[in-house]
Amino acid sequence: MKFQVNRDALSEAVSFVSRLLPQRAPMLILTGILVEADANALRLSVFDYEVSAQVEIVAKVDTPGRVLVSGRLLNDIANKLPNAPVEVNLEANKVEVKCGAAKFNLATMPIETYPPLPEMPPVAGSVAGEDFQQAVAQVLPAVSKEDVTPQLNGVLIEAGEKALTLLATDRYRVAMREVSWKPTAASIGNTSLVPSRILSEVAKNFSHQGEIQIGLSAEGDKEIIGFSANNRSVTTILMKGTFPPVKSLFPADVPNFAIINTADLVDSTRRVGLVLEREAPIKFDFKEDSVTLDASGNETAQASESISAELTGKEIVVSLKPQFLLEGISGVHSEFVKVAFTSNNDPNKPGPVLITSHGSKEKTDSDTYRYLLQPNLLNR
Repeated sequence: MKFQVNRDALSEAVSFVSRLLPQRAPMLILTGILVEADANALRLSVFDYEVSAQVEIVAKVDTPGRVLVSGRLLNDIANKLPNAPVEVNLEANKVEVKCGAAKFNLATMPIETYPPLPEMPPVAGSVAGEDFQQAVAQVLPAVSKEDVTPQLNGVLIEAGEKALTLLATDRYRVAMREVSWKPTAASIGNTSLVPSRILSEVAKNFSHQGEIQIGLSAEGDKEIIGFSANNRSVTTILMKGTFPPVKSLFPADVPNFAIINTADLVDSTRRVGLVLEREAPIKFDFKEDSVTLDASGNETAQASESISAELTGKEIVVSLKPQFLLEGISGVHSEFVKVAFTSNNDPNKPGPVLITSHGSKEKTDSDTYRYLLQPNLLNR
């Protein structure tokens, strides 16, 4: 195998696939990057029996071939190469990488036992890369960070006629966002529970690749979802388990709400939260034209601040964990945020707080982002 390739193209391609390498590989060969050169194309692939990633770039191929090398090492080298064409040559069990005055020799890994990559599943529909990236980023904060309930470490994707609905929850909050897509008829009604780490990497790496093709297939007892755009593709096995029916928790209409400047609420929450101990909440006292933030649970320091707010409905006091509130507001991409107060069966206890975008004080924003946060959070 012998080929020449552009330094920047190689670095970007290696970086893409290396981000999908397994965090804890069951076998050493699964930490490698498969390099295949033929017909003036260079393919780089990774696969760990659950997740695969592949990218193809243009290269001047003198001698076709394939080799498996350390993914971590190749990524480190590719990111540090000087600004010159890269020449790669396989000699016996060594891969020589030359770029300008720099030269590296990498040991090869046993390619004979490397598993064959899965094929991209049949296309179920397509979605705009930038829209998908924004939707994924908005729901990711609500994904559970604990391993007690594995299915809560994923994002549920529901396929509708006109939109994909993304849902995430950690039992303390729920995030939902719809994003327009173009489905095939057979895919409507499908649900897919996708590992959040893989979905995050797909969203970030495909955001500027135009339309993303999404594929679904079932092979035996394994269901696979695939994402492809231009010269890149990623597949992953879907997660098992039942995702809780959290979509039904979102109310159709909430008559009691406050409209607040988004930046003001973020800045005030951060300032008042400085005096709090870990897990302690901030008390939010909503009046007709203001909301007062109060943090007084610490013996060594207290803080309070009032900011403007327009309240519709009755006055209310809720206690919210500042970290969860700020993560919810991070999904709001409008000048104002709408904080709505839902009801529950206990009239003496406030229901979940619903956070949505609000374009202006007079006009509700059309963003479909919804974030439901349970007040009065207890320490875990």
